[in-house]
Amino acid sequence: MSGAQTYRVSHLAALEAESIFIMREVVAELERPVLLFSGGKDSIVMLRLAEKAFAPARIPFPVMHVDTGHNFPEVLAYRDTRVADLGLHLVVASVPEALEAGLVREPADGSRNRIQTPVLLAAVEKYRFDALFGGARRDEEKARAKERVFSFRDDFGQWDPKNQRPELWSLYNGRHHPGESIRVFPLSNWTELDVWHYIAAEGLALPEIYYAHEREVIERDGMLYAVNEFFTARAGETAFTETVRYRTVGDASCTAAVRSTADSVEKVIEEVAATRITERGATRGDDRVSEAAMEDRKREGYF
Repeated sequence: MSGAQTYRVSHLAALEAESIFIMREVVAELERPVLLFSGGKDSIVMLRLAEKAFAPARIPFPVMHVDTGHNFPEVLAYRDTRVADLGLHLVVASVPEALEAGLVREPADGSRNRIQTPVLLAAVEKYRFDALFGGARRDEEKARAKERVFSFRDDFGQWDPKNQRPELWSLYNGRHHPGESIRVFPLSNWTELDVWHYIAAEGLALPEIYYAHEREVIERDGMLYAVNEFFTARAGETAFTETVRYRTVGDASCTAAVRSTADSVEKVIEEVAATRITERGATRGDDRVSEAAMEDRKREGYF
């Protein structure tokens, strides 16, 4: 038709719409959802999407943090401030409390990432959560690339990569029996670069460790780990000061920084656009345990 205008939606707007649709589907289909919120960039984006999905009402579910006790203080401070600003209920699944109660044992290598799983599953059982929003993306890691948006978990919290439900035409199956649950990944189709473009577009504040700053670090296995109470130098290692930033935030005992001068959102976007190594591949020592380290943990119930 003469004079007709073509309606186009930007790539970022399409991703946002898809994620909001997924969140609304969960609230419509399931009874007790919860959003996993660590104070990391992906969960910060998920929280903004939840705000938009249910505005002008409040977000209709709580947020939960699986607290290893080995957190970066900047991230914990951000978590508490953001939750308070939105008036949300924060559930903390505490690994230190689980250690004290004998539910888990302190790992020999000092990293508590693996023992998060039984703590998470205990919290799911205690609060009877049937849907858990997670910020995992398919571009992060091979095991996450093969997982569905609605990822069914049995009554032991376990994931079977060979037994997944089809998701044709964006139809999601949330059917489950009591004790079973669905892990939901609204950011599945996003990339790290998409996340940063969205942070810029929305003007989202992040913990300062995501931007370049000076920090005392130790180089181990080609990765830069911050010197702190959870990570100390071994014999023959020497700490030094380096300008770094964090691409991902996790357990401070096994999450490394990268050399960087990117001290603003715009500079981080330029840096991420040029890199060819995923953030987990570049910064997570726990993923280097074996070729299938992440998939093994996911089978056990990890995100």
